Amino acid sequence: MIDLYYWTTPNGHKITLFLEETGLDYRLRPVNIGKGEQFAPEFLRIAPNNRIPAIVDHAPDDGGEPLALFESGAILEYLADKSGRFLPRETRPRFQALQWLYWQMGGLGPMAGQNHHFVRYAPEPIPYAIERYVKETTRLYGVLDRQLQGRDYVAGDYSIADMAIYPWAKLWEGQRQRIEDFPAMAAWLERIAARPAVQRAYALAEQVNADPGALLTAEARRVLFGQER
Repeated sequence: MIDLYYWTTPNGHKITLFLEETGLDYRLRPVNIGKGEQFAPEFLRIAPNNRIPAIVDHAPDDGGEPLALFESGAILEYLADKSGRFLPRETRPRFQALQWLYWQMGGLGPMAGQNHHFVRYAPEPIPYAIERYVKETTRLYGVLDRQLQGRDYVAGDYSIADMAIYPWAKLWEGQRQRIEDFPAMAAWLERIAARPAVQRAYALAEQVNADPGALLTAEARRVLFGQER
């Protein structure tokens, strides 16, 4: 059994996408980040960076004590190795997938995250910051679109790289992007959205959090960003 500490953010969706694809036995432990539940001492013992997602694997392969992990990329890599799925064992295809996982972790996630912040959450518009992160998001989607030309998935077969990128890329409209500029990415988004496991994962998100807009309230901003207005 795997406990998944989760909220309905792109990083949280990565893990439900994987778990729904593989059928690994798991239970959700919702952590409402708009209410500050990520700062609870029991959660910090699992995820000292006070960010979701995190997992506790109660049956790790080494047979030892339950294993706690935070950071979505590390969790995906761990679960792929545990299940033997969505990450090749052979060196070349394995690192083809991993480099795109790390591209998301080090590039698309942080840049799109700052895009979201300055476009949606900042208390007042800062034109330089908005332009900076919107343009960098555009650059990154150009990289992704070129990679997807002639491919169904980012690294060949569907992998944890796709699962990491998809929850961010599907939010392109709110990131002030033009999907017609990225036709290969647009087809890839449709391809992934049609997967039954993806549909189950997002249906689950709606059950957990029926009001995603709650993160836009003044109180949620204060909790998430230290904003007083």
